Amino acid sequence: MMWENNMSVIEAKGISLNRKGHRILNIFNLRIDEGEVVSLIGPNGAGKTSLLMILSCLFRNFSGKILFRGLEVEKDITAFEYRRKISMVFQEPLLFNTTVFENVASGLKFRRFNKRECRRIVYEHLERFGIIHLSTRLARTLSGGEAQRVSLARAFAIRPHIIFLDEPFSSLDKPTKDALMEDLERNIRDLKITAIFATHDRDEALRMSERIIVLNQGEIVQDGSPEEVMNHPCNEFVASFSGMETIISGTVVKNEGGIITISASGVYIDAVGDVAPTRKVILCIKPEDIVLYPVSHKLKSSARNTFTGTITRVVPSGFYQKIYLNCGIPLVAYITNSSAKALEISEGINIMASFKATSVHVIRQ
Repeated sequence: MMWENNMSVIEAKGISLNRKGHRILNIFNLRIDEGEVVSLIGPNGAGKTSLLMILSCLFRNFSGKILFRGLEVEKDITAFEYRRKISMVFQEPLLFNTTVFENVASGLKFRRFNKRECRRIVYEHLERFGIIHLSTRLARTLSGGEAQRVSLARAFAIRPHIIFLDEPFSSLDKPTKDALMEDLERNIRDLKITAIFATHDRDEALRMSERIIVLNQGEIVQDGSPEEVMNHPCNEFVASFSGMETIISGTVVKNEGGIITISASGVYIDAVGDVAPTRKVILCIKPEDIVLYPVSHKLKSSARNTFTGTITRVVPSGFYQKIYLNCGIPLVAYITNSSAKALEISEGINIMASFKATSVHVIRQ
C-alpha cells in the first residue's frame, strides 16, 4: 500500500470516550506530523493513557476516527495493518518469559523476517540500548531498568512509523531514568521515529519533546512548544502545572507605557502587558525569578517589584530550598542551599523579595 508523503503521520478527529456516564476524553482534533516528538502531559486522570490506547488501536470502544497517513483506520486500512506500523511501550515492561534476544526478536518474527536479518536487527538494537551482554538472560531475572531497555529495544526493532510511550520511566530510580532517557532521546533522533510520550512529569516532557500537549479532564487545554507552554501558559491550570508556583488574582489599576499595575489584596505589582484598567487578571511568577536578600541590604536592581515579607515555610528540595513568603501577597521562591545558609534562612524571619516586571506572566480572566 502506498502512503501519501504530504499527510500527517496520525490524526485523531472527534474523539469522544465515555465510561459509566462520565466523559473521559473529548478531543476535537489532534495531528502529529512526521518526525515529531510530542509529550502528552497532565495530572493523573487527565486522559493521557486512554488517548494513547485509542491512538494505538488497543482500545476500540470510542467515537471518532483515527487517520494514519491520511487513511482512516477500519475504513481505508485495517486496524491489524495499522498496528503493524506502530509500537507501544508501557509503564511496566510486558516481556515474554524467555531470553532477552527472543523478546527483542518477537516483533520481527511475527512479521516473518528471515533468520539472518532478524539476528542482525536484534543485535543492532541490543547494542543501541546497551544490553547486548544480556542477550541470553531470561527476562524475569532482569532489574526494572534492564527490563525497560529490553522493552524499548523490542519496540524500536520493528522500525515503527510511530512509537507510543506511556510513562515508561515512572517506576525507575533517578540515575536509571536519566541514563535510559539519554539512550531513548538518541535513538529517536538517530532513527527519525515519530514519538508520542505520555507523562505527568514536566521535566521529562521538557527534556524529551519538541511539542507539549497539556490535557486536563480529557480535553486539550494547550498545545505548543515547550517554551510557549512553560513560559506562556494559557490559563491558571497550565500555569500551575508548568511550574508557576506563585499565582495571584488581581485587578489592573493602571496601564502606562507598556507597563500595567495590578492591585492584588492591596499590594501593587508591575508587569509588562497591555490590559485595560478594571480588568481582572491572574499573575503567574516562576520561583526562580524571585530574588531574596536581607532587609538590611540595599540591593541595586532593575526589578520594579520589591517587597518586605516574612518566611512562613521552608521546604528542602535537593540542591535548593523552596521558600514560602507572606508579603501581603503569597510568594514562592527557590534559593540554593549555600545562599540559604548565607542568608540564615528560617521560618519567621523578615526578608526582602524582588522580581522584574518581565518575570510576571499575565493571564486575562
